[in-house]
Amino acid sequence: MAPSVVAIVLCGALLHAGWNALVKKGRDPFLSSVLVASGAGLISLPLLPFLAQPAAASWPYALASTIIHYAYYGLLAAAYRHGDMSHAYPLMRGSAPLLVALASVPLLGEHLSLTQYAAVACISGGIFGLWFATRAAGAGDEDASSRPRSSAYALLNALVIAAYTLVDGLGVRASTAPAAYVMWLHVLSAIGLLAWCLLRCARELRDYARQFWKVAILGGAGTLGAYGLALWAMTVAPLAAVAALRETSILFAALIAKFFLAERIGSKRAFAIAAIAAGAVLMRLA
Repeated sequence: MAPSVVAIVLCGALLHAGWNALVKKGRDPFLSSVLVASGAGLISLPLLPFLAQPAAASWPYALASTIIHYAYYGLLAAAYRHGDMSHAYPLMRGSAPLLVALASVPLLGEHLSLTQYAAVACISGGIFGLWFATRAAGAGDEDASSRPRSSAYALLNALVIAAYTLVDGLGVRASTAPAAYVMWLHVLSAIGLLAWCLLRCARELRDYARQFWKVAILGGAGTLGAYGLALWAMTVAPLAAVAALRETSILFAALIAKFFLAERIGSKRAFAIAAIAAGAVLMRLA
């Protein structure tokens, strides 16, 4: 990867960790997720007329990804409802790169170098190490009985993340217009989630939005920027390599969890974070 691509992917990782923290901190993670998706859609909508539009070949991928993202937001909210961010986030983000790396070779014909495979393993291993350290320490206010449910939702979401990573990697390459492709994804996701809430909990969503409208603005900008930067990077670098480097968001998530969510970080988690950083260096040198 070129240094500029590495920097852009890391910036997207920081944005991703930030908007996840907003969802976790909110009173209702699902409604916070809806606000984040809606904010991204509202930001995207007025910009779309000024952008080159995605090629027709990319629309099946965009529609498939939109459906997958509905599952993503639901599982994300469920994982955070039943567990701490420091427990669920590493599990979700740590499993996905391995799944992407395994699937991209037969599906996309991509071949990673031994160094890149080592980087994927190092980053993912560090993230899992962070998760196990969190479990051993019993960090946060998470109740032990709720941890299995959080783990189950997080693992399911890892499959979802791997699925939309592969679908969007193909879609953005076929689109010839990465920015518009990403913005249409957020507009379509917002429409579906808002329609669901208007049918099921319109008053609750209205009251929640009045109180937490800043989540829509900050989270919407964060998720739009994070995913847009990642998809752009996928047009100039291997999917598995981008997906793995993007998982360094756990470095930023750990700091945000400590200072924003008041979670503790001990020596075991520090070693796990160091492993992730080493994996990022390997990916840079590959």
